[in-house]
Amino acid sequence: MRKSLVIFYAIIIYAVAELMWWGYMLVSLQPRRFAMIMGEGSMFVLVFLFGAFHLHRSISKEQKLQEQKKNFLLSVTHELKSPLASIKILLQTIQKRELNRAQILDFIDKSLLDVERLDDMVENMLLASKIDNQSYTFPKAQFNLSMLVDNIVNRLQITKCDCNQQIIHSEIEPKIEITGDKFALTSVVTNLVENAIKYSKPCQAVDVKLFSKEGRVYLQVADHGIGIADNEKTRIFDKFYRVGSEDTRNTKGTGLGLYIVKEVLDKHQASIRVKDNRPAGSVFEVVFA
Repeated sequence: MRKSLVIFYAIIIYAVAELMWWGYMLVSLQPRRFAMIMGEGSMFVLVFLFGAFHLHRSISKEQKLQEQKKNFLLSVTHELKSPLASIKILLQTIQKRELNRAQILDFIDKSLLDVERLDDMVENMLLASKIDNQSYTFPKAQFNLSMLVDNIVNRLQITKCDCNQQIIHSEIEPKIEITGDKFALTSVVTNLVENAIKYSKPCQAVDVKLFSKEGRVYLQVADHGIGIADNEKTRIFDKFYRVGSEDTRNTKGTGLGLYIVKEVLDKHQASIRVKDNRPAGSVFEVVFA
């Protein structure tokens, strides 16, 4: 891609230089037509440079997309290998060692958590592919959103820190019902909560709130993590985009989660915005009209 850009710039420079040379030659041969030659030449140069500028933007955009796809593939490979390696070690331990029932059940529970993590990632990739291909119809039906959010919070709850405290603090108003695609909205809530956990420090609290107000339903997911810079707030919902530099980033992910969130919510005429939390972190607020 870099070689193509060098060739592209070389052609642009050559074309402009040739145009200026022929313009000079025409003026030398017909000095009385200087104004006409300069006017038409200037217009041609402007149109040429305008086209070259947009072509440059398209090439740069494609180059950036290819780089993001490359990072996506590397991230997916890592995301797949990590839980698979964990499951393999746990199963081999059960197979080769004499363990009591409590230890076996603990290892099985840990394996199931890794399986759920793999399942979430696969569902994300499948849903993103269907959204891109416009092959997913988003079938809608009425369901209990309160129960859905509560189930996801319980599934993702982390209780391995000091004093075994719960990391996800939830305030869920009961019996809130909406009409929508339950499968797709499950992905929305899961991605928002997992994203908050991912960008928080270990054992740092994540707050999930679901409530209704003035005929609207609000879902808020807040963390106290690294936060999001203002210049990145408008880009975090782009496909494959991830906060921070690829060279220094330590968090896992594929860059599909928030893209899916935005696409699904658009199909439900719902809005999402991100704002700064205090004293640190981010708050994602979803509003169902």
